[in-house]
Amino acid sequence: MKAGEKCLVVGSGLSGIGSVGLLEHMGAEVILYDSNEKLTVEELRGRLPKCSRASCITGELPEQVLANTETVVLSPGVPTDIPLVNALRDKGAAIIGEIELGFLQEKGRVAAITGTNGKTTTTTLVGEIMKAHLGEDKTFVVGNIGNPYTSECLKTALDTVTVGEISSFQLETISSFHPAVSAILNITPDHLNRHHTMEAYAAAKENIAVNQDKSDICVLNYDNTYTRNFAERCPARVVFFSSSEKLEEGYYLKGDKVVKAVRGQEREVLDVHTDMNLAGICNVENVMAAIAIAEGMEVPVDIILKVIKTFKAVEHRIEFVATKGGVDYYNDSKGTNPDAAIQGIRAMRKPTVLIGGGYDKESEYDEWIESFDGKVKWLVLIGETRRKIAECARQHGFSRIRFADTFEECLKLCTELAEAGDAVLLSPACASWGMFPNYEVRGQMFKEYVNGLK
Repeated sequence: MKAGEKCLVVGSGLSGIGSVGLLEHMGAEVILYDSNEKLTVEELRGRLPKCSRASCITGELPEQVLANTETVVLSPGVPTDIPLVNALRDKGAAIIGEIELGFLQEKGRVAAITGTNGKTTTTTLVGEIMKAHLGEDKTFVVGNIGNPYTSECLKTALDTVTVGEISSFQLETISSFHPAVSAILNITPDHLNRHHTMEAYAAAKENIAVNQDKSDICVLNYDNTYTRNFAERCPARVVFFSSSEKLEEGYYLKGDKVVKAVRGQEREVLDVHTDMNLAGICNVENVMAAIAIAEGMEVPVDIILKVIKTFKAVEHRIEFVATKGGVDYYNDSKGTNPDAAIQGIRAMRKPTVLIGGGYDKESEYDEWIESFDGKVKWLVLIGETRRKIAECARQHGFSRIRFADTFEECLKLCTELAEAGDAVLLSPACASWGMFPNYEVRGQMFKEYVNGLK
């Protein structure tokens, strides 16, 4: 990217603001654009640092800007196939994303993690392992986890490591992004309202390894059909993990032990009951993936195990909140698709009042309902998907369903339905949009309510 290049940043969230700052540092002429007509230019400018020289535009993009733009940096929430992006592409503008922009300034090594579920837990754990190995000042945790890559990349050096949680949206707009170690934890139906087909969704995930070669490592889930099949065409050296199959090479679960196999020779790594604080088979898989990634980044196993033994669940992912009135409350607000929510149900050990529903990402809920397996005592539904989920549940013979119009009404209803010895689980199988800005706000409201109970 040359000095004076005319750049358009589309989207004014954290990644958009980070992109503006980095582009200005690189000497570009920057316009920050948000199509939201309710936003004023003054409000948009208020999101930027006072020293920023970027122009701001809201509403409709002027034809002159459309014609003059050389590079477009899309925020992850902006689809790559909308008319605006198509028009910019047709006029010859280069289309990249915030992750690609950050990588252009990366000086160290990168470990990148994607997958439908488990990304945040695995990324956070790998980040903590790398901090224990290299130090906090030499480790940067970025991406979909909430910390823009563009805000950290200038701090990198030859001896630093960047650990990135990378979403399918972000992987649509990379071109040179090249991690030393990548991981695809799993691929199950999600975001089909954006990607339209499972083939397109899987292809976006697989982009994480597109620039790797056999000197690099790609960690893949042997138990997932999509990732196992990807191994046949993956350009990197593949390292598998599995919670259900014995492997000749890789990491797998053998009884209560995680073992590593090298040419069929086993080495016990850890005991999932005594060496882990995380609940559920999904977290065993996350830990196996984290070990594989960290060893791929040349971290000694004793440092890896020391961190795992003290690592606790990330916020909003099967997070124990409190016991009130003999009822255990769990916040799994990050269960934003059916497959993630299945893991939440599997982690429950008591009769469960389950909160589900939210924004419709065109998911199917049959497997989620089937996973109830007698554990779910009541299903309390909210949001635009509640009728769709209720119909699906009834088709599978589950009829203990209640509706709530607001989240507050839902929470009150759950405390009435739950009895001592039960659990209440917020694991909606849907995105939060429409009722909440994001899943974090949804989870925080749940925790505040629970902690306020007598």
